Amino acid sequence: MSTAATTLVAAGSPVSADRIGADRLGADRGRNRVTTKALNRIVAAVTADALGVTAARVGVTLADEKGLLVLTVTTPIRVVSLSRVHDRPDVVDRAGGSIVDRASRAQETIRDRVNALTGSAIGRVTVRLTAADIQQEERVR
Repeated sequence: MSTAATTLVAAGSPVSADRIGADRLGADRGRNRVTTKALNRIVAAVTADALGVTAARVGVTLADEKGLLVLTVTTPIRVVSLSRVHDRPDVVDRAGGSIVDRASRAQETIRDRVNALTGSAIGRVTVRLTAADIQQEERVR
């Protein structure tokens, strides 16, 4: 993949009324260009949402492997404090499960949502957890 941009063909995209005549004549519908910077931001935002952190703390590396987009995200993960887990073991389930389970689900979420948002064919998603963002569980009043 070039560092300048990735070209995505908008297959099945809606066609405006003024393009219908051109399409009947066999004219090309055109191409959408999604830059590497835009892809990085989309992947960072999706990852941040999946793991409960801010997008600014997510690092993204994009690569091309046999025509498929390979994503590597480096991110902290939000977790509840160990003292809270000690007091109430059920808090782990309420927080979404173990760290390994959440990272595994995040891989699937990132693959599915980035594909849906960009139309890119995702080959592999690697999630590297760099830190635990420890936050107290908020109590419902």
